[in-house]
Amino acid sequence: MTQNRFWLEIVTLCATAAVVLAFGLATLGAGAALAFAQGQAPQNAPAQEYKASSDKTFAGVVSDSICTAKHDTAMNQSAAGCTRVCLKKGAKYALVDGDKIYMLDGGTDYLDKLAGERVTVSGTLNGDTISVRSVDAMRR
Repeated sequence: MTQNRFWLEIVTLCATAAVVLAFGLATLGAGAALAFAQGQAPQNAPAQEYKASSDKTFAGVVSDSICTAKHDTAMNQSAAGCTRVCLKKGAKYALVDGDKIYMLDGGTDYLDKLAGERVTVSGTLNGDTISVRSVDAMRR
């Protein structure tokens, strides 16, 4: 009889622990749902580091991510020629505006034609990368 009582106590203890755990998880879930319903993010939610800005226009010289503003003069190439050589080495297009350097994403057909030239680029800036919408040569 004492052996049956021992097992009954073990089962009762486990069932009680399961009910308490379920109640705790339900309370936690309800609190999170209420916080989201009120428009509040939980405190441990990661902050959005970058927000993409709306379309803007940037002016600068079409270059590459390897040479940026300083092309290798030892290759006896123009800025356009040096940019094309660097692109074959795996570089990406870049827009150089003084000390600012933006990586360019998209518009490669236009950028190839205007390599080494001063242009205006319209697009969306995200971090240091411009998603290119249009490229126009600047008039001299």
